[in-house]
Amino acid sequence: MTVWEIVVAALAVVATLFTVAATVLQLRAPDALTRANLLGPLVCVAFPILILAKLIYSWSTTGFDLNDLVRAVLAVAGVWIVASVATFVMGRSIYGVTVVDKASNDLR
Repeated sequence: MTVWEIVVAALAVVATLFTVAATVLQLRAPDALTRANLLGPLVCVAFPILILAKLIYSWSTTGFDLNDLVRAVLAVAGVWIVASVATFVMGRSIYGVTVVDKASNDLR
């Protein structure tokens, strides 16, 4: 194995550890809001690590390609933007369903 293949394998193992940790924590989370917040490390860290691993592997086999770099940067930026908006929307919707407002219950 070359050095680059070892680096790619190590990055894949790290991304797998993030995935396993997120899965275990999802099963142990006490409520839906915590489960929604636990998706952050999985989506915002593990996915970019896999993209980086693929980029390194591609560069080690075919050489540097600007097209691959631009696509990888766009993919990481896209997943960060989509994940932050999706987490915000899920958190707001779950919070609205699960939280009971004490003031509105006193009026009844």
